[in-house]
Amino acid sequence: MATTTTVNVKLSRSNRIYRSSEPVEGKIVIKSVTSISHQAIRLSVNGSVNLQVRGGSAGVIESFYGVIKPIPIVKKTIEVRSSGKIASGTTEIPFSLNLRESGESIAEKFYETFHGTNINIQYLLTVDIPRGYLHKPLSATMEFIIESGRVDLPERPIPPELVIFYITQDTQRHPLLPEIKTGGFRVTGKIATQCSLQDPLSGELTVEASSVRITSIDIHLIRVESIIVGERIVTETSLIQSTQIADGDVCRNMTLPIYVLLPRLLMCPSVFAGPFSVEFKVCITISFKSKLAKAQPKSDPTAPRLWMALERLPLELVRTKRDQFSC
Repeated sequence: MATTTTVNVKLSRSNRIYRSSEPVEGKIVIKSVTSISHQAIRLSVNGSVNLQVRGGSAGVIESFYGVIKPIPIVKKTIEVRSSGKIASGTTEIPFSLNLRESGESIAEKFYETFHGTNINIQYLLTVDIPRGYLHKPLSATMEFIIESGRVDLPERPIPPELVIFYITQDTQRHPLLPEIKTGGFRVTGKIATQCSLQDPLSGELTVEASSVRITSIDIHLIRVESIIVGERIVTETSLIQSTQIADGDVCRNMTLPIYVLLPRLLMCPSVFAGPFSVEFKVCITISFKSKLAKAQPKSDPTAPRLWMALERLPLELVRTKRDQFSC
């Protein structure tokens, strides 16, 4: 009868969130129906910034190479156990691994975990159990999340930086349908352009006038990823999420609240590093009633359309000391 042995990594925190100044702790869980011999049990941590350039936004040479050399953040291995035997049943081996060496104070290089289109900042724990030439080695990998461990973080943005905006037919840089252009519209409001990652994006919006019926008002979160490739800067903009704040023709002069929760793994503090940067924007779109809207296929909801008005604003995301204790 074939024997089965499984290895898993169980972290001490269910949310898997750690700071660079904290040890990553947990257990290596080994389940086996028979006792097994091993040469060692090793635990490795590997953190890196993985960059890639897609063909649509790069030249011929960049597209050929595709993936750029990763930027290392941390890479270290410890031996949890020396060679020996593991008894049958379930064996739990505790571990504690420091990401930074004692006395090392540079926390800036530990960028926060982020999963984007062209930029991925990832931290992985891998356990390896070599068993010799005649036996298949055992291994398991788990991702954990790093949040900033810097000591100079702000307490929190007080107050959040609110920007007043107004959207009219004259502020649009793309063509509009004649009935929208001539009839006119005016939408005003205010929205935070700097906020903590733990706080919602907040603000308010008021439709003061519109000659054409409104079908929808949406708030879109956008990320802007830039990578230096040779002497060029390759930038790609992608949609993170969309939130509808009004459905149908809203009442005029009625204040609509803006309240958008930020997705953690798809966003991070705004980063401006040497070879790459991660920025964010918020796009407010107002869709007007039109037969063309039904005929056109739905693609990028932030792309300019004849029946749509939009406003893009920069969004700075920050980590605060309050966030460090929220998990």
